[in-house]
Amino acid sequence: MRLIFLGPPGVGKGTQAKRVCENFNIIHLSTGDILRAEMAAESEIGKKAKSFIDNGKLVPDEVLLRIMDNRLKNDDAQKGYLLDGFPRTIPQAEGLDKIMENKSHILNAAVSLTADEDELVQRLINRGLESGRSDDTPSVIRQRQKVYWDQTAPLLKYYKNKNLLKEVDGLGNISEITKRILRVLK
Repeated sequence: MRLIFLGPPGVGKGTQAKRVCENFNIIHLSTGDILRAEMAAESEIGKKAKSFIDNGKLVPDEVLLRIMDNRLKNDDAQKGYLLDGFPRTIPQAEGLDKIMENKSHILNAAVSLTADEDELVQRLINRGLESGRSDDTPSVIRQRQKVYWDQTAPLLKYYKNKNLLKEVDGLGNISEITKRILRVLK
C-alpha cells in the first residue's frame, strides 16, 4: 500500500498516518519529521529548510524531491509507505510521479482530511503551547493555512483527476476518523 495524506496544518495527518501505517504494516514518511531531524542535526539542508519553515513558507521543491527520492530507495520503503506532508505542490506531485515510476511504485490513494479552518488554528495554537514548536504561533499558523490553500489545495484536483482522491472528515474522535479512512481504503 502506497498512500499520500493531504490536508491543512492541524487536521491530524500525523496522528492518523501512524494509525493507518500500523494497520497496513507500512512505514510513515513525514516530511516534517525528516526536515526537523535535519534541522536538529544542523545539517546544511536543515539550516536551509529552517529559514523557510520558521517564516511559514514551504521548502523548495527540488530540495524535497531530492530528499524523498533518496528516502524511497531504502529497503523499508519497498513494501509500502504513507507520505505525510508531501507532495505539497503540483510540481512536487509531478516529480513524485517520476520518482515512483522510476522505482516501479504505484500510488494506491491520496487521502484528504478535511476540517473547519478556525478549529484547526486553535488546535495548532494549543499544540504550540504544549510542544514549543517554533512554527505553531498564531501569525505563522495563519500564514501556513494561507500557503496550504494557495499552493497545496490544487493537489486535490490533481489526484481527483487521477481517480486517486479519497476525502475524509478529519474532525471528531481519533478512532472514528481512523475507521473512516480505513473504510475508504478498502
